[in-house]
Amino acid sequence: MRFNHMDSDDPRRREKTPSAKMQYKAAARTAFIGKIQALTYNLFIELENCRGYGPKHRLIMRSRLAIPAVALAVFFCTQQICLGSSGQNHESGRDQKILRIQQLIEAHDLREAHRQLKDASEQFPEDAGFDNLLGVVEAQEANYADAEKSFRQALKRAPKFTGAYLNLGRLYQENPALDPQAQRKALDIYKRVLEYEPANAEAHYQSAALLLQEREYQASLNHLSRLPTEIQNSAQFLSVRCADYAGLGNRKEADDAAARLLAAPDFSEPDALQALSGLIPGKRDDLMVSLLEGLQKRQPLSPELLHTLGLAYGRTNKLAEARASLEKSFTGGKPSVSLLLELTSVAYKQKDYQGALGYLAHARDLEPDNARLHYYFGVVCVELNLIAEARNSFKRAVKLEPENPDYNYAMGAASAFRHDPAEAVPYFEKYLKLRSQDPRGKLAMGAALFRAKDYDAAVPWLREAAKIPGTATAAHYYLGSIALQERRFNDALKELQEALKAQPDYANALAELGQYYLMQKDYEQAEKQIQRALQIDPDQYAANFYLLTLYIRTGDSRREAQAKRFDELQKLLDEKTQEFLRIVEVRPFETP
Repeated sequence: MRFNHMDSDDPRRREKTPSAKMQYKAAARTAFIGKIQALTYNLFIELENCRGYGPKHRLIMRSRLAIPAVALAVFFCTQQICLGSSGQNHESGRDQKILRIQQLIEAHDLREAHRQLKDASEQFPEDAGFDNLLGVVEAQEANYADAEKSFRQALKRAPKFTGAYLNLGRLYQENPALDPQAQRKALDIYKRVLEYEPANAEAHYQSAALLLQEREYQASLNHLSRLPTEIQNSAQFLSVRCADYAGLGNRKEADDAAARLLAAPDFSEPDALQALSGLIPGKRDDLMVSLLEGLQKRQPLSPELLHTLGLAYGRTNKLAEARASLEKSFTGGKPSVSLLLELTSVAYKQKDYQGALGYLAHARDLEPDNARLHYYFGVVCVELNLIAEARNSFKRAVKLEPENPDYNYAMGAASAFRHDPAEAVPYFEKYLKLRSQDPRGKLAMGAALFRAKDYDAAVPWLREAAKIPGTATAAHYYLGSIALQERRFNDALKELQEALKAQPDYANALAELGQYYLMQKDYEQAEKQIQRALQIDPDQYAANFYLLTLYIRTGDSRREAQAKRFDELQKLLDEKTQEFLRIVEVRPFETP
């Protein structure tokens, strides 16, 4: 933050000597003189996943720099504070001392600046200008309370000292972590300036920027409307205007401001960041993409903006672009588990499950005790039919967070496919204890007991699940399958028809209905139902097995081809497991 209003607005003004005027003119080349010009501020603006602001010379409070309360240069405008009783020599000595202290602050020699300010306070005990300078030094040293005290002392001595007001406002803007009311205090400071100086452009602009952060969009626009005409084509102005209209949901005005912002010759990263503070809550992903793509043509984007662009691409279903931007952000920034999870999500939507596992493997290396990462790893393994690997990951997640219902459910589901499906039962019991009202738990328990061939125990759970619309279809399928195993053919037909009535393309139920007709020796109907199942899911294991059985029983010439197809299907499951092992071993995620 740069506090560059040293003493220009004190009401006790006198004409300077020619030599003093020349010194002030040289020092004020980049100061605020009657209009908005290159000012630097440092406000920690929290945007969704967006931090890190620049460049230095900007009107808005943006640059988060390395030194606390940094860049507190002090410039002189065309007026000064003078003591009413001082003469020409006295005034000249004061001016020289102020210039010297300013130079020390700019050189970051704060110890010597402190010493000289102490001397000055003895020589000029009632001088508000030195109080203001002391506030600047204290702010540079990150002494928030002392800086506030000094600025307020300056204002007590000179109630209309605009420079001290603006410095105090910026001090508040830079320190919201130290004072929850800092933002509102800053607004109040600018309001006081505008009470006696209603055309003060900086106070209007800073008020607009603060109100934007508070999502008081119309109030922010009201302040923007009072800025001089020559400022209203600047990127700084247009970024706030675009954000305000986006926040208000005014698409036309937001689009117009965004187009003007893209065309502005001074459009840069801080302007894009400022615009995001309204575009994000306004859900204007299209404008985020447009602005950031346009900025990217002018300059490389920071990792933070690449991240924001990647998320916007993802929300607009531009998955390839999203993944490319997020990977660039990861490469250019610090290793981040949250970013790796966002990449995982994009890869998962692209059905690149191997790529998703790569991101998750790297995330697990960064945070090996993060249960969520092991859970997600297992979820992706399930998509690749890597049941054993999925179970290992779910087991680790449950070990890390044994009371998490989702992890117990997943562990139960993966265990149901092991040689002893009964291993799933304790995990589903735990899930039902944690989420007793969730019908999925009842269905899952019944399915696990079905796979364990404990039909007597499975049926009560499945009948409970059949009463609930969300789980009824699958429950009827399992009940029909149990009835077939127990050769209760009428019950089997009834249950399977119920399942298919609710979901006609339910491949598992169609396969079992084919098995029903196969057991009834109605081979024509059996083949019809089995072929329907295979049209929906060519790799459906039971349907392929039942078709092979049908061809063998009927002496069909296609039995050899189907036997080959079934062998290939069995091998495919084994090959997927081996491919997974090769991926993990030879394709590690590269660390930037």
